Formats: sequence, structure tokens, C-alpha cells
Amino acid sequence: MSRIAKKPVSVPKGVEFKNADGQFTVKGPKGSLSIAAPQGVGVSVDQGVLTMVPGGPDNVALAGTVRTLLANMMTGVTEGFERKLELVGVGYRATMQGKDLSLALGFSHPVVFTAPEGITLEAPTQTEIRVKGSDKQQVGEIAAKIRAVRPPEPYKGKGVRYAGEKILIKEAKKA
Repeated sequence: MSRIAKKPVSVPKGVEFKNADGQFTVKGPKGSLSIAAPQGVGVSVDQGVLTMVPGGPDNVALAGTVRTLLANMMTGVTEGFERKLELVGVGYRATMQGKDLSLALGFSHPVVFTAPEGITLEAPTQTEIRVKGSDKQQVGEIAAKIRAVRPPEPYKGKGVRYAGEKILIKEAKKA
């Protein structure tokens, strides 16, 4: 069995896990998440601990994937996930207009980004954006979509980047 699938997932206090109708559902203080239960992987619940049970040797890798998804769901409904983005460039600004994020990124018009349900966008400063939510996959996807509006360019490094992301700066052409 895969090493990841062997690790048990503990269910924190205040979190409810259900395995019914082909769905794994996790409810907690920050919301509710569910995924479709794949065929060939079972989950046994023992005193607040989830253990993966692969249905055969072909489902071992899938058991590790399901275990990671369930662990992320447990973390999401208790603590939540966050991605930080930075705006680098003269005149690049982020402001909140109600629940919408307005980005001034050097285009002739502001780019307005509306957050889907379950995601919270924040702009604590003009050059910082925070994407928060309980679904790790959705938080990462929204952060990637915001970054894709103006990805960092390789000559000056201007653009939207993840916090702490290193950009390799190219040397300018010499005549």
C-alpha cells in the first residue's frame, strides 16, 4: 500500500464526517465540503480517525489521493486556506469595491474580478491581495486566475506574483 494511504486522518473536534450516497462529506465551522467517493477505495471510521481501505492492488495510488483530499478537507473546514499575491510595478494597485477586486495593472481599463461563492478576496494594502477559502483547490485556482491577468515579466519582474515567488530576471540585450 502507498505510504500516504497508510497514514490515518484524524477528525478534529467540531468536524463531522459522512460517507453516504457515494459522497464523502465533511462539515465544520468554516463550511461544508464534499467529493465523490471513487470506486475501489473505502474509508473506515474508528474513534475519530479515518483509515483508507483500497479495494485491490490497482487502487493503492487512488487511496493515497483520497487520503490527501480528505486531509485537505479537514484542514479547510477548520482553519481554511490562504494564498497571498503581490503586485510589483509602478501604478499597479488592488482595491476592493464591495466584494469585487479591482486591479489597476497598466491596462487602459481596470480589471474587475468577482470572487465565486466560498472564496473571500482581501486587499489589505494596495500592493497585496489575499485569497481565502475552505477549498484548497478553489483557492489555488482563483489565485492562479488573478496572477494570469498580468504574470511577472522576465526583464523587470513587473506583474502579479505569489508572495515569496522568485522571478529570474533576464539580462537586457546589449547593442
